[in-house]
Amino acid sequence: MSIQQQIQSKLDEALDPSVLEVVNESHMHNVPPGSESHFKITVVSQAFDGKMLVARHRIINTLLADELAGPVHAIALHTYTPDEYFERAGAVPESPPCHGGDKS
Repeated sequence: MSIQQQIQSKLDEALDPSVLEVVNESHMHNVPPGSESHFKITVVSQAFDGKMLVARHRIINTLLADELAGPVHAIALHTYTPDEYFERAGAVPESPPCHGGDKS
């Protein structure tokens, strides 16, 4: 199972999201082709009701502790309740281009 699939499976099982998008953005960084080290994760879940942003991120960081301790270098988290996501009309910020990590 790929790292991306592991992330999707863990978040789906724990948070029962109405929207879950896990995008491998490793290709946007200075890493070898085929890497699974940088992810953009969008989660829409009732589990986030009444929770501040930092609490939502802690939930996900705890769920993905093994991946973050190993192969995953960075995750961009976008966490919403269903109402918040609806208010945004499903719009999620784009990831900025990578400006670091030049290994030349």
